[in-house]
Amino acid sequence: MATLELEGKIKAILPAQSGNSARGGWVRQDFVVEYPDGNFTAEACFSAWGQEKVDDLNRFQVGASVKVSFNVKAREYAGRWYNDLRPWRISAATGQP
Repeated sequence: MATLELEGKIKAILPAQSGNSARGGWVRQDFVVEYPDGNFTAEACFSAWGQEKVDDLNRFQVGASVKVSFNVKAREYAGRWYNDLRPWRISAATGQP
């Protein structure tokens, strides 16, 4: 699988969500990264799944420059398809502490 990475600034960190499923408890927190795309800026919304990834995310604040390594996951629900960008590493952008 190709390594997907994106570097930009955190634009928003949404409230964490949690619950229980047949597999047990879960936690998820979405965040938006704004990144350069040619002459414009674009945004990507990531879903940090699991307490470890949520803790990684919470080391950063809105406005922080980050590098996000992620996988793309797709799922079908009620005949429609949805994509998730799931980070497996969130780190300070190059040159950042």
